[in-house]
Amino acid sequence: MAMDSAPDARFDRLPAGLRAIVEEFRAATPRERLEMLLEFSMQLPDLPDRLAGKRDAMEQVHECQTPVFLFTELEGADAGQHPTQGHVHFYLDIPPESPTVRGYASILVEGLDGAAPQAVLDTPEDVYNLLGLHEAITPQRLRGLHALMVTMKRQVRNLL
Repeated sequence: MAMDSAPDARFDRLPAGLRAIVEEFRAATPRERLEMLLEFSMQLPDLPDRLAGKRDAMEQVHECQTPVFLFTELEGADAGQHPTQGHVHFYLDIPPESPTVRGYASILVEGLDGAAPQAVLDTPEDVYNLLGLHEAITPQRLRGLHALMVTMKRQVRNLL
Protein backbone atom coordinates (compact mmCIF):
# COMPACT_ATOMS: atom_id res chain seq x y z
CA MET A 1 0.00 0.00 0.00
CA ALA A 2 1.41 3.40 -0.98
CA MET A 3 1.78 6.23 1.51
CA ASP A 4 -0.89 8.82 2.05
CA SER A 5 -0.27 11.56 -0.48
CA ALA A 6 -1.71 14.30 1.74
CA PRO A 7 0.14 17.60 1.42
CA ASP A 8 3.08 18.01 3.75
CA ALA A 9 4.78 21.39 4.22
CA ARG A 10 8.11 19.58 4.66
CA PHE A 11 7.73 18.09 1.18
CA ASP A 12 7.43 21.58 -0.28
CA ARG A 13 10.81 22.53 1.22
CA LEU A 14 12.69 19.84 -0.73
CA PRO A 15 14.91 20.73 -3.67
CA ALA A 16 13.37 19.55 -6.95
CA GLY A 17 15.70 16.57 -7.39
CA LEU A 18 15.00 15.21 -3.93
CA ARG A 19 11.29 15.93 -4.26
CA ALA A 20 11.12 13.72 -7.37
CA ILE A 21 12.78 10.83 -5.50
CA VAL A 22 10.42 11.26 -2.54
CA GLU A 23 7.43 11.15 -4.89
CA GLU A 24 8.64 7.80 -6.29
CA PHE A 25 9.06 6.36 -2.81
CA ARG A 26 5.68 7.65 -1.61
CA ALA A 27 3.97 5.83 -4.48
CA ALA A 28 5.57 2.51 -3.47
CA THR A 29 4.73 -0.09 -0.84
CA PRO A 30 7.11 -0.55 2.14
CA ARG A 31 8.58 -3.67 0.49
CA GLU A 32 9.08 -1.83 -2.80
CA ARG A 33 10.79 1.00 -0.89
CA LEU A 34 13.34 -1.47 0.49
CA GLU A 35 14.03 -2.70 -3.04
CA MET A 36 14.40 0.88 -4.25
CA LEU A 37 16.75 1.62 -1.36
CA LEU A 38 18.89 -1.36 -2.38
CA GLU A 39 18.98 -0.09 -5.96
CA PHE A 40 20.11 3.33 -4.75
CA SER A 41 22.82 1.69 -2.63
CA MET A 42 24.43 0.39 -5.81
CA GLN A 43 24.34 3.88 -7.38
CA LEU A 44 26.33 5.79 -4.74
CA PRO A 45 29.06 7.55 -6.73
CA ASP A 46 32.65 6.56 -6.11
CA LEU A 47 34.83 9.08 -4.35
CA PRO A 48 36.84 11.38 -6.61
CA ASP A 49 40.54 10.46 -6.80
CA ARG A 50 41.47 13.37 -4.53
CA LEU A 51 39.41 11.82 -1.68
CA ALA A 52 39.83 8.10 -2.35
CA GLY A 53 41.61 6.47 0.57
CA LYS A 54 41.72 9.75 2.50
CA ARG A 55 39.15 9.25 5.25
CA ASP A 56 41.25 11.57 7.45
CA ALA A 57 40.09 14.43 5.17
CA MET A 58 36.46 13.42 5.77
CA GLU A 59 34.19 13.54 8.81
CA GLN A 60 32.90 10.30 10.27
CA VAL A 61 29.20 10.16 11.16
CA HIS A 62 29.64 8.26 14.43
CA GLU A 63 25.92 7.72 15.05
CA CYS A 64 25.74 5.32 12.11
CA GLN A 65 26.24 1.64 12.88
CA THR A 66 28.52 1.34 9.88
CA PRO A 67 31.55 3.49 9.02
CA VAL A 68 30.19 6.53 7.17
CA PHE A 69 32.57 9.27 6.07
CA LEU A 70 31.36 12.56 4.58
CA PHE A 71 33.05 15.42 2.75
CA THR A 72 31.09 18.49 1.64
CA GLU A 73 32.22 21.27 -0.65
CA LEU A 74 30.69 24.48 -1.85
CA GLU A 75 31.37 25.43 -5.44
CA GLY A 76 30.96 28.89 -6.92
CA ALA A 77 30.61 30.88 -3.68
CA ASP A 78 32.98 32.62 -1.33
CA ALA A 79 32.88 32.17 2.42
CA GLY A 80 30.47 34.60 4.04
CA GLN A 81 28.25 34.93 0.97
CA HIS A 82 24.51 34.61 1.18
CA PRO A 83 23.46 30.94 1.50
CA THR A 84 21.67 31.06 -1.85
CA GLN A 85 25.02 31.46 -3.61
CA GLY A 86 26.96 28.50 -4.95
CA HIS A 87 26.27 24.80 -5.28
CA VAL A 88 26.79 22.06 -2.72
CA HIS A 89 28.42 18.71 -3.48
CA PHE A 90 28.54 15.76 -1.09
CA TYR A 91 30.98 12.86 -1.19
CA LEU A 92 30.48 9.77 0.94
CA ASP A 93 32.55 6.70 1.68
CA ILE A 94 30.30 3.85 2.86
CA PRO A 95 31.04 0.13 2.53
CA PRO A 96 28.92 -1.82 0.03
CA GLU A 97 28.02 -4.23 2.87
CA SER A 98 25.83 -1.48 4.39
CA PRO A 99 23.03 -1.14 1.83
CA THR A 100 20.54 0.71 4.06
CA VAL A 101 22.68 3.71 4.92
CA ARG A 102 24.46 3.55 1.56
CA GLY A 103 21.11 3.66 -0.26
CA TYR A 104 19.87 6.57 1.85
CA ALA A 105 23.14 8.43 1.32
CA SER A 106 22.84 7.84 -2.42
CA ILE A 107 19.32 9.31 -2.37
CA LEU A 108 20.61 12.41 -0.57
CA VAL A 109 23.60 12.78 -2.88
CA GLU A 110 21.43 12.47 -6.00
CA GLY A 111 18.65 14.65 -4.62
CA LEU A 112 20.83 17.41 -3.19
CA ASP A 113 23.83 17.50 -5.52
CA GLY A 114 24.27 20.95 -6.98
CA ALA A 115 21.61 22.50 -4.75
CA ALA A 116 22.07 25.94 -3.26
CA PRO A 117 23.27 25.87 0.35
CA GLN A 118 19.97 27.33 1.60
CA ALA A 119 18.03 24.57 -0.15
CA VAL A 120 20.09 21.98 1.74
CA LEU A 121 19.64 23.86 5.01
CA ASP A 122 15.86 24.01 4.41
CA THR A 123 15.65 20.27 3.79
CA PRO A 124 13.91 18.54 6.71
CA GLU A 125 16.22 16.38 8.80
CA ASP A 126 13.70 13.54 8.67
CA VAL A 127 13.70 13.03 4.92
CA TYR A 128 13.56 9.30 5.70
CA ASN A 129 9.99 9.83 6.98
CA LEU A 130 9.00 11.60 3.77
CA LEU A 131 10.45 8.62 1.88
CA GLY A 132 8.39 6.25 4.03
CA LEU A 133 11.49 4.45 5.29
CA HIS A 134 10.18 4.61 8.87
CA GLU A 135 7.69 1.94 7.76
CA ALA A 136 10.41 -0.34 6.43
CA ILE A 137 13.50 -0.15 8.66
CA THR A 138 14.31 -0.23 12.38
CA PRO A 139 14.36 2.84 14.65
CA GLN A 140 18.06 2.25 15.38
CA ARG A 141 18.88 2.56 11.69
CA LEU A 142 16.63 5.63 11.41
CA ARG A 143 18.77 7.37 14.06
CA GLY A 144 21.81 6.88 11.83
CA LEU A 145 19.95 8.23 8.80
CA HIS A 146 18.87 11.25 10.83
CA ALA A 147 22.46 11.84 11.98
CA LEU A 148 23.69 11.74 8.38
CA MET A 149 21.35 14.54 7.29
CA VAL A 150 22.19 16.59 10.41
CA THR A 151 25.91 16.22 9.64
CA MET A 152 25.41 17.19 6.00
CA LYS A 153 23.54 20.35 7.01
CA ARG A 154 26.16 21.24 9.64
CA GLN A 155 28.96 20.88 7.10
CA VAL A 156 27.08 23.18 4.71
CA ARG A 157 26.60 25.77 7.47
CA ASN A 158 30.31 25.60 8.26
CA LEU A 159 31.18 26.38 4.63
CA LEU A 160 29.16 29.61 4.62
